[in-house]
Amino acid sequence: MENYTYNSFTLQLEGLNVSKESVYPVFLFFFFSYLFIMVTNVGIAVLVFIDKNLHQPMYLLFRLISYYECVVQAFTSHMFGTTSHTVLMIMAFDRYVAICNPLRYASIMTNKMVIKLTVSAWGVAFILVGILLGLTIRLNRCRTMIMNPYCDNASLFMLSCENVFINNVYGLTFTVVLFTASIGSMVLTYTKITVVCLTSKNKSLNSKALKTCSTHLVVYLIMVFSGMSLIALHRFPQYSDFRKLCSILFHIIPGSLNPIIYGVQSKEIRKFLSKLFEPKKISPS
Repeated sequence: MENYTYNSFTLQLEGLNVSKESVYPVFLFFFFSYLFIMVTNVGIAVLVFIDKNLHQPMYLLFRLISYYECVVQAFTSHMFGTTSHTVLMIMAFDRYVAICNPLRYASIMTNKMVIKLTVSAWGVAFILVGILLGLTIRLNRCRTMIMNPYCDNASLFMLSCENVFINNVYGLTFTVVLFTASIGSMVLTYTKITVVCLTSKNKSLNSKALKTCSTHLVVYLIMVFSGMSLIALHRFPQYSDFRKLCSILFHIIPGSLNPIIYGVQSKEIRKFLSKLFEPKKISPS
């Protein structure tokens, strides 16, 4: 029989089911993955900020956590997932304009337009995720165990013994609308880009379009696959260990691959890094 603890402000996170021999290797893997993600992503951002040539379109144990800290963690987790879609939708539009309307790119993608698109991407995500968690916060809680390595909305509303029908309906609607808009915009923009490339005899344009769009598409497909796998595994409690592992990899894999895919594909960044790490020649005295 399950024990109930009503509206407790201290929750327990269930970690990965690993053996004693695997604790340290698993810890080191996630620790260095985190360091790699932080260093590479911050490094790319700093390079873009200081180099003006880059300012152009780019072709395991249980642990305790308080309830409010868990809500904040869930909010940041869902913001990460949602903005990943909305920002990639903006990037698809940017590539569409750059390839299909290159002569009008400067007049369309002005600084004002970029700010509007950025604010829209983050603003829409903030509102959608805010409503999602707002519906969960209103519920009374009778459990304290989070059946996940980190907090998310599904884990939070499963702490309640009340009717969560509204939460399920909104969560499903949220997911369907986000994925439909995201996949729809990708299909639309890439279809138009493909038509332009097929009808154009400019080999240089086609090569550049293929190079820039392939990186964007790879990142998008990785994100969609990992996200949909996580959503699907939430429906199958018997695969809880796979779901927990997938939920962690959802944050590690895209975050690790983004700086590699975008950074290595950028000729300007490669030149900057080669100059940075090129051994200095000592002139003879």
